Amino acid sequence: MYKANVNCSVLSEYLEFLLGQGLVEQRTVGKNRVVYAVTQRGITVLKAFRELKQALPILEEERTRPPPLY
Repeated sequence: MYKANVNCSVLSEYLEFLLGQGLVEQRTVGKNRVVYAVTQRGITVLKAFRELKQALPILEEERTRPPPLY
């Protein structure tokens, strides 16, 4: 939370969204330590996001390239 520079209320909103979408799950470790883990669905979404991120720079280059002079 501190290293990511995200305050507690914003982090809570993000976690609530991710939990609701089934992208992460809450686990209890030991007596009272709560941790969050990425689900298989979350891994699938991350892979798709990375593929999309790789494809987008190509589109961005085409958009910023000046039109051909005919």
